[in-house]
Amino acid sequence: MRKLIFGLFIAVLPALGLAAGSTVPLDSFESDHSDKASLQRGAATFTNYCMGCHSMEYARYKRVAEDLEIPDELYEENLIFTGAKIGELMKNSMNKDMAADWFGAPPPDLTLETRLRGEAWVYSYLRGFYKDESRPLGVNNVVFPNVGMPHVLVGLQGLCAVEPKIGTPASVEPLSGNINNADACPEYAIEGSMSGADFDQAMYDLTNFMSYMADPVKLERERLGIFVLIFVAIFFVFAYLLNREYWKDVH
Repeated sequence: MRKLIFGLFIAVLPALGLAAGSTVPLDSFESDHSDKASLQRGAATFTNYCMGCHSMEYARYKRVAEDLEIPDELYEENLIFTGAKIGELMKNSMNKDMAADWFGAPPPDLTLETRLRGEAWVYSYLRGFYKDESRPLGVNNVVFPNVGMPHVLVGLQGLCAVEPKIGTPASVEPLSGNINNADACPEYAIEGSMSGADFDQAMYDLTNFMSYMADPVKLERERLGIFVLIFVAIFFVFAYLLNREYWKDVH
């Protein structure tokens, strides 16, 4: 019994440590794996802006194409830039030793990132970059201080001149009707090609796609779960009637 309790404690300890260390307010996030359009946009954003450094080597292109309802030929033509075949794993060609020299550590595989960090953490992190000339790459991140990753989405978002207001929901002033914190960044050092709202939507799509990659059978599991609960409810009725029949003559 003691060994069982100790084993459960060791298994849960990393999760408790991660939760305890997350002291930064995060923006709320709720994924929707049934939104195929969002997942398709997120896949395009990930391929164009993330996959040069990060891989998703626990998934295959073909499975993603099927789940996102993208024809194989269209997926190969627009979302595979490494020369890989549609049935291969989603790896990139970056040399890990060279990447460690450039960034201090090789960029991690992101297949299970939302399971490790949480969806809200990833969404907030993507929107949390700001200008910091004291850092080697000239940027820092509110959610991940002193991060070694460059702001690869600066062309879309722009570069926030001050720390963005992550974890502060937008609010409407009752008298003037002005919206406070509609844009997480109050001041830009570099303008991007997207408005604040458009960038938030793009980061929602990207995080939604990463959430799907970390749990591609979520919708199927939830669908089957309904049938399992129905079966258990029906089985309970018969089990109850059978039990009553067995014990009716016992005094």
